[in-house]
Parts: sequence; structure tokens; C-alpha cells
Amino acid sequence: CMKLARMGEYFGVRTAWHGPGDNSPVGMAANIHMDLAAHSFGIQEWAFRTDEEHEVFPGIPEVRDGLAYANDRPGLGIDMNEGLAAKHPCREQVTRWTVSRLPDGTIVRP
Repeated sequence: CMKLARMGEYFGVRTAWHGPGDNSPVGMAANIHMDLAAHSFGIQEWAFRTDEEHEVFPGIPEVRDGLAYANDRPGLGIDMNEGLAAKHPCREQVTRWTVSRLPDGTIVRP
């Protein structure tokens, strides 16, 4: 992604990283760091996180007064509380808008 952002700098193309609710908090932290590092930053799609996500992933980037903020911790600045994460297992369900199917109609995971 950073290579694409750097190439965009040469041609005046701005970034617009995807940041929906199905992007993990770790992925969102990575997006914010790319935003901060690229001169071609344009806009960041944002999904506000639940209280449970803030507990499981301390250090999630925050929005204050319309601006996104990373923290000053090392690396991506986010951690994971594995004990709390175990209390919130992934649901084994098919999300309709991300369904991938084989030609015969069988649902597959990408």
C-alpha cells in the first residue's frame, strides 16, 4: 500500500483507504499509520468501534473533533487482550454482502 501511496505522490493522486467495521482494529491502526506517513493522504474511511473492541484492543486510534489520532505507543500502538478476546469468539455466519460463490452456487470463503 505504501508503494502505491508513494507512486500517487508523483501523479497527484490521493489515497482513500478502506476502513469499514469489518476491518479489524489492527487494520485500522495500520491505515492511520499509512495516512500519517504518506504525503498523498486524501481521506480515511472510518468505522467507530464498540466498547468491547476498545477493551479487547487497547490503543485503537480515536476520532476527536473530526480528526483521527494514532497514539504514541511503539509499533502500530495497539495491543490485544487475549483473555477478553476469548470471551468474544467469531460468529460462524455468512455475511450476505461478502458472499463468494462457485459457478454452481456453493458458498465459499475467499
